[in-house]
Amino acid sequence: MALSTTFEMPLIRYQCRQFYLHAISQTMKTGFLLFAAGASAFYAGNINYFSPSLRHPSLGISIPKVAARTYESLPWKPEQLNFTHGVASGDPYDDSVILWTRAAPTMDNDHSNTTVSETTGLFSHETEEFVFFSKSKVCVDWKIATDEKFEKVADEGRVWTSSDIDFTVKVEAKRLFPFTTYYYQFNICDSYNNSPVGRTKTLPAKGNKVPSDIKLAVYSCSNYPQGFFNMFGNTVRKDSVDFIVFLGDYIYEFQNGQYGWGDALGRIPQPDRVTYTLYDYRRRIATYRTDLDLVANHMKFPWIQVWDDHEVADNTWRDGSSFLQNNEDSFISDGGVSTDSRKANAVRAYFEWMPIRQVDMDDGLRIWRNFEFGDLFDLIMLDTRQYDRSITNIYTNTGYIKDISNDTSRSLMGPRQEAWFYRTLKESSKRGTKWRLIGNQIIFSQLIVSKDMNLPYDYDAWDGYVANRNRTFATLYENSITNNIMLAGDSHASWASDLVWLDKPIELGEYDPITGRGAIGVEFAVSAVSSPSPLGQNVTMEETETDTTLLTGFNKELQWTDLYYRGYTELCIGYEGVTARFYGSPDIRTRNGFEVSLANFTVKDGENRLQRYGEEMVASVDGKVEFGSLQRGKTVTTNLTYDTEEKRWFVFGEQ
Repeated sequence: MALSTTFEMPLIRYQCRQFYLHAISQTMKTGFLLFAAGASAFYAGNINYFSPSLRHPSLGISIPKVAARTYESLPWKPEQLNFTHGVASGDPYDDSVILWTRAAPTMDNDHSNTTVSETTGLFSHETEEFVFFSKSKVCVDWKIATDEKFEKVADEGRVWTSSDIDFTVKVEAKRLFPFTTYYYQFNICDSYNNSPVGRTKTLPAKGNKVPSDIKLAVYSCSNYPQGFFNMFGNTVRKDSVDFIVFLGDYIYEFQNGQYGWGDALGRIPQPDRVTYTLYDYRRRIATYRTDLDLVANHMKFPWIQVWDDHEVADNTWRDGSSFLQNNEDSFISDGGVSTDSRKANAVRAYFEWMPIRQVDMDDGLRIWRNFEFGDLFDLIMLDTRQYDRSITNIYTNTGYIKDISNDTSRSLMGPRQEAWFYRTLKESSKRGTKWRLIGNQIIFSQLIVSKDMNLPYDYDAWDGYVANRNRTFATLYENSITNNIMLAGDSHASWASDLVWLDKPIELGEYDPITGRGAIGVEFAVSAVSSPSPLGQNVTMEETETDTTLLTGFNKELQWTDLYYRGYTELCIGYEGVTARFYGSPDIRTRNGFEVSLANFTVKDGENRLQRYGEEMVASVDGKVEFGSLQRGKTVTTNLTYDTEEKRWFVFGEQ
């Protein structure tokens, strides 16, 4: 017995110890699994951890990896955090809206150029080389209510964020009522550290009558070093619209001096180099989002937006851009990054920083989508730049693009988006929706700049894809789809045109530029927020007069254009008609609330043309515009300016 006991007691003690360790292990595993399950819910509530594309989950962030890395770390303390870039909302539906903020310990951005994927090492993001702040998460509560005191909360929740998504927060507020104004706010959990209060609005119920006219502000092309974003602030100070439509070029990818010097204005884009990496694009968007008028606009109105080319690079197309092509020489000389990698970096940063939702995507890079504003209008947002565009003008191939501009195989959108676009137009018309507003990036109408009618204004626009434009016109004319309004940005100028298929079959009728008969709608192209005139950033008012007169002379469907003013357009959409009001800024070199009313145009239900006030006049009721060239009308320049801050009128230059 003694011998047996000598050997049995250590064995028993060993077995007990192993059982004890196993029990602890199981308890810890169970606890971690419970934690991971709970953590996943808080992380998953933040849309920015997901992929921009539902069909490409690998572009998202691995939530289990993030949860494992932050398991033992306490969240950031409330006093260490700030809502660094305000709040924003966007992509409204009739029952939900996307809310956005950034809750971070620093204004700077995640310095890592990799994201935590299933194939990335578990601890790759907790070293200072990658992300110094990444071991701790940020806990954020949010709520949305019908009143500013948040006594009538409609939806609320708690989510986590981390450096993996640049400390951004994006949630979907649900269970909302149609066409209702809401207020929302974020809060660092269990603290009094609150974000500013934002205001947003839902769309009217699909298919229902809309109780009042809907007002949109349409913007394009904000260039940080070129000047202040005063135009964004003017709609805030006037509180004049319901929703914002942004048609692209939210940022520019250039370094300071390549497309605007920001030194004198204290507006040097960061990082001060051409953007290629994930950090580059995050930092560039963050820099733009420090403009106080842009921050205020995001906080006041819900945005519906698409990208143009410069969110990635100049003159992008499916396989490259002006200065980065899919070849070895370009790879070596232009950043050492492939076209696809650069585009993936840009899209990831854009998805993190913009209040947009994941579209029900059927492929990889889809941002094109439709918004139904009751039975009043559909807002069809296209991507004519990034998705599947055939080769464009990249400055070294202009002659080649001219030769193939009418090739049937060329497409601005790719076959999938084209098919969706035409189907959406037809479905909208069959539903009885009154208007179709089509938001795209580039000028749709033909624009000729020479007497021989053989030199389009821009082969990078629809003039470089004539067959695609003809297919669009054929869809409209052959299906009797009327009340169409094309919206365009990109050109840094203001345009108002009848929408005309100049090459249409003779049986469809001729276009009469005097009366507008034969048009199928109108096109309104908005100027830039701050990007320079197509004639140059230092062009004078006198210098633009000659060019605008030539343009209206060469293009009979072009009723008005202005190449001088930076600005935006407000649309008022009702059942009886649509009014477009063009505004320009007399000074973007200082921050101010000034704006000049340039021209007003009206489209009446069923007329499919810009309204004429007699055959001698177009535009405002007195047949005059403030500036630019007007077909069969008068230009009377007064420099009468409205100060949206002080609510007063004055003559600019005499104040």
